[in-house]
Amino acid sequence: MQVVIFGRPGCPYCVRAKQLAEQLSESQDDFGYRYVDIYDEGISKADLSKSVGKPVETVPQVFVDKQPIGGCTEFEAMMRARFNA
Repeated sequence: MQVVIFGRPGCPYCVRAKQLAEQLSESQDDFGYRYVDIYDEGISKADLSKSVGKPVETVPQVFVDKQPIGGCTEFEAMMRARFNA
């Protein structure tokens, strides 16, 4: 499983998603992740909207195996179901 998290500095939900991904990358052999700071990369919410396929108002935006799944809450629920995390 490959996860990409698009987030920004100072966002508590971005921090939570990144921490969960870090924990899973250490405990699961088939889990990898990349965190993308949208400010550092010059990515706007409009850019993210194009990738997600619908308007994006919040971050983080999480992609699992290149598919958008939503934000932190959806990511946590998916990981709980998959890994008991």
